[in-house]
Amino acid sequence: MNSASKDKKYKGLKAVAKSFSYAAEGLSSASRSERNLKVHLLIMPMIVGTGFFFSISRYEWLVVILVIGGMIALELMNTAVERVVDLVTDQYHPLAKQAKDIAAAAVLVYAITAIVIGVMIFVPKIIDSIGL
Repeated sequence: MNSASKDKKYKGLKAVAKSFSYAAEGLSSASRSERNLKVHLLIMPMIVGTGFFFSISRYEWLVVILVIGGMIALELMNTAVERVVDLVTDQYHPLAKQAKDIAAAAVLVYAITAIVIGVMIFVPKIIDSIGL
């Protein structure tokens, strides 16, 4: 491999590392400032612990991981939409309100979906464990 190829590869790896760094910075910033994201991040270990406690199946784990990841990702996207709208205008505008409300509604729909999935996975296990 010649020197130019090594430099190009190094720059590519450096750019990837930098993009991961920016993403981590965004997650850190949002987790410090966003109340709803804090709630989700607090609930996440409880759900994982419950999964271990009830020895959920591999497929149930896949669903739980997808739901948790999707919830965090959607909360981050909602935060990004709010930030962009706030950057564009500091005055009330009906379209700005709609953008924020619609992004929040997407989170709400997913949260309801996550609750339904959680109930479907965990309630039968809870019922079995208490002998009903």
